Amino acid sequence: MTKIAASELILNPDGSIYHLNLKPEHLATNIIFVGDQNRVPIVTKHFDSIEFDIQKREFRTITGTYKGKRITVISTGIGPDNIDIVINELDALVNIDLETSTIKKDFTQLNIVRIGTSGSLQSDIPVDSFVLAKYGLGLDGVIHSYDCEHILNAEFEDAFIKHTNWSPRKARPYIVENSKELEDRLVSDKVFLGCTATAVGFYGPQGRVLRLPIEDPSLNNKIDNFEFNGTKITNLEMETSAIYGLAKLLGHNACSMNAIIANRANGTFSPNPYKPVEELIIYTLDKLAL
Repeated sequence: MTKIAASELILNPDGSIYHLNLKPEHLATNIIFVGDQNRVPIVTKHFDSIEFDIQKREFRTITGTYKGKRITVISTGIGPDNIDIVINELDALVNIDLETSTIKKDFTQLNIVRIGTSGSLQSDIPVDSFVLAKYGLGLDGVIHSYDCEHILNAEFEDAFIKHTNWSPRKARPYIVENSKELEDRLVSDKVFLGCTATAVGFYGPQGRVLRLPIEDPSLNNKIDNFEFNGTKITNLEMETSAIYGLAKLLGHNACSMNAIIANRANGTFSPNPYKPVEELIIYTLDKLAL
């Protein structure tokens, strides 16, 4: 079997994967992503027990058990570029033999759930509610570095490009669907389904203006008003589409859950933004433990 070059599969001197500093035994197959490293212990304070805790750069990992289910919680930091690192390295931990640098014959599938905060773009999705992304709309371009056309929805993409008069100088927007298996585990009458848009940055890419003019000042309004076959863009953040795209390409399950702390359509903000986040954490843990 072909050996992967050391320049491609980079390991630390102790044999752990380069950025995450993890070894295969440190990882559960049920994984929760959070952005903020400080949110990892906020999730794992609910665990029955902790078996492993490590941090390298912005990537903090804690593995333990919750109601008998082994779960790993990882902070990814901000943005789709970090997601590219995290998902590729997690897949390597379970599907590549790190001692021989060869791909394992038996495939291990991961369940990945993102818990994030976001602002709603639609007036009927109130603050303090939960949104489960049925689709990820990628404005970031990361997935185009891979052979990806077979997982994308070109019709959906073309409709968005036409509606927004998308600049050809930007990366082509892409659409990836979530894992139906995870959606079925996480959905309930408490959860709104929709399409989560993923921006490549926080300021200009999300329409914020400080000192720099932006390419399309009306883009946010176009995004708010877009609809395809009954699906609207419900919220905007910076990770979901890359998670969906890379997970699907690698054969893993992924689903993104967001606590809505602001509603841009009606100008409201949660009176206590920590409350819906805490509620979403417990909700997600309980669903994964079933």
